[in-house]
Amino acid sequence: MSSLITIFLAGIMTENMVLSKFLGICSFLGVSQKVKTALSMSIAVIFVMFMSTAVTYPIYAYLLLPKDLDYLQTLVFILVIAALVQLIEIALKKLSQPIYSALGIYLPLITTNCIILGITLLNFTKDLSYVESLVNSLGAGAGYLVAMVIFAGVRGRIESCDIPERLQGLPITLISASIVSLSFLGFSGIVG
Repeated sequence: MSSLITIFLAGIMTENMVLSKFLGICSFLGVSQKVKTALSMSIAVIFVMFMSTAVTYPIYAYLLLPKDLDYLQTLVFILVIAALVQLIEIALKKLSQPIYSALGIYLPLITTNCIILGITLLNFTKDLSYVESLVNSLGAGAGYLVAMVIFAGVRGRIESCDIPERLQGLPITLISASIVSLSFLGFSGIVG
């Protein structure tokens, strides 16, 4: 049980996919202007990440690997992820039109978001069991949520600051993202 907690906490802090592995930066920079959209995007990513792990792990372990078809891993994983994203897109369009509109183009881009594919592939390179992979996916998703909400808060504060003209827009956003990332680097000394 303690190893599952360690895996979960590592996904949030020391192995944060956005802030330490730099995966998912497109949506991190694109949807983090407001906390509400950052939260909505994070929930969608957590769902897709967890479900894609739940589906791809058995496919890989019990179908592709035993039949020496593991070279199809990336293709199969992307197809599973795309199907899950389509389900979320349909549900959000029907249930919450404002959130669907706020996420815009970034919602379908979850399909190609490297953080989703990255976690499904990382689960096998770390040689995790099925349950450990699910916990790792939840931890990585929670880490994505933490990074998105923190950064949305930082960006909200930046809007009220007097930023020099040459730093306004993307430059100050990237500087802020690097400072947030550096703050998470301090957690890497905790797990040893």
